[in-house]
Amino acid sequence: MGASLEDIYLPISLASYLDKKVVLQLQDDRKLIGVLRSFDQLANVVMEGAYERIIVGDLYFDMQLGLYVVRGENVREELPQHMTRVSEAEITRAQKAEREVVHLQRSIKKKLEFLDFD
Repeated sequence: MGASLEDIYLPISLASYLDKKVVLQLQDDRKLIGVLRSFDQLANVVMEGAYERIIVGDLYFDMQLGLYVVRGENVREELPQHMTRVSEAEITRAQKAEREVVHLQRSIKKKLEFLDFD
């Protein structure tokens, strides 16, 4: 994705995102990525070179959409309710724990493949 990729949750300041690569999280949890080219007072947006990133577990696919118009009412204006804002130290600990779990899962998978239980 790259360092210039930015999340938009509040369509209040869309002007600052014009001509930049952005991620729009939709109400149905889809994520659209593309260059923001235009918007109106209702937060309807036009994205160029848009694609939908479909994620399943550790796999993802970028479905090309091209020039794409998104109605403002479909853009998520806030984070999902189940999310909690935490300190940098807390998120760093969570990232480390997540990496350890993934490493452990991969290690177990390799051991099971070696035993060939199929």
